[in-house]
Amino acid sequence: MLSRRTILGSVAVLGVGLITTVAAFAHGAGGHGRPAMMKRIVSAMIDEALAPANPTAEQRTQIYAARDRAFAALEAHRQTRGAPVDEALALFEADVVDPGRLATFRTQREAEHRQVADAITRALTEVHDVLTPAQRKAVADWIRANRPGPRS
Repeated sequence: MLSRRTILGSVAVLGVGLITTVAAFAHGAGGHGRPAMMKRIVSAMIDEALAPANPTAEQRTQIYAARDRAFAALEAHRQTRGAPVDEALALFEADVVDPGRLATFRTQREAEHRQVADAITRALTEVHDVLTPAQRKAVADWIRANRPGPRS
């Protein structure tokens, strides 16, 4: 039986991979057609990461549903990104910064980011619960071997 530390470690590694790809989707989704392109890229990366785990059709269906819910949360956030910039500029251009408005602005942005983070966390938890320990290890090994940046 795997220890809690091993399971949490696998979840953390999978989380880093999913969060990295989801963050790429969120930051690259500004122009026309880019959200769809980023979704295809992220989906392909998820498929590659899942390949060594050989998930069943039912597992894939559940994983894709979790992925799609995370994408929907990111898309909702992306569609409202311009309004906070306009509001921030209005606060900046004012003769005097209103601390109350600034605090409200910050609280609203934190809540929006928390919603996206919560959606990603839910998706990660759902994927974890769908895969067997051996499958999670296979995915974690793929992420370790293919993640960008320096390896420790």
